[in-house]
Amino acid sequence: MSHSLLFRRWSKLKETVSQLVDEQIKDLNVYVFDAFTEEVEGKKVFNIVLDSEEVIDLNKITEASRIINKIMDEHEEVLGDIDELDIYSNEKGANEDE
Repeated sequence: MSHSLLFRRWSKLKETVSQLVDEQIKDLNVYVFDAFTEEVEGKKVFNIVLDSEEVIDLNKITEASRIINKIMDEHEEVLGDIDELDIYSNEKGANEDE
C-alpha cells in the first residue's frame, strides 16, 4: 500500500471519529487528536487519542471514554471487525519549549 493511500485512510478515519465525538466531548475540553488501527498480539485494536490545551486527568479520560464508547456503539460500521477499542490521552513531551 502506498504512503499516500495510507495517509488518506488514516486522515479519513481521524476525521470520521472527530465528526462523531468532538462536539459531545467539548465540554470536557478534550478533542480527538488521532484515530488509527493497529494489530497488537494478534488483536485488531482501534485507538482514539485525545488531547487538550490542559492536562487530561484520569477522571476526564474516564468520562470521555464513556461518551465515546456510547457513540461508537451507535456507529459500529466505523469500527468494522475491531477486537478492542482503546481510548487514551496524547502524551505530553518532557520539554514543551522545543
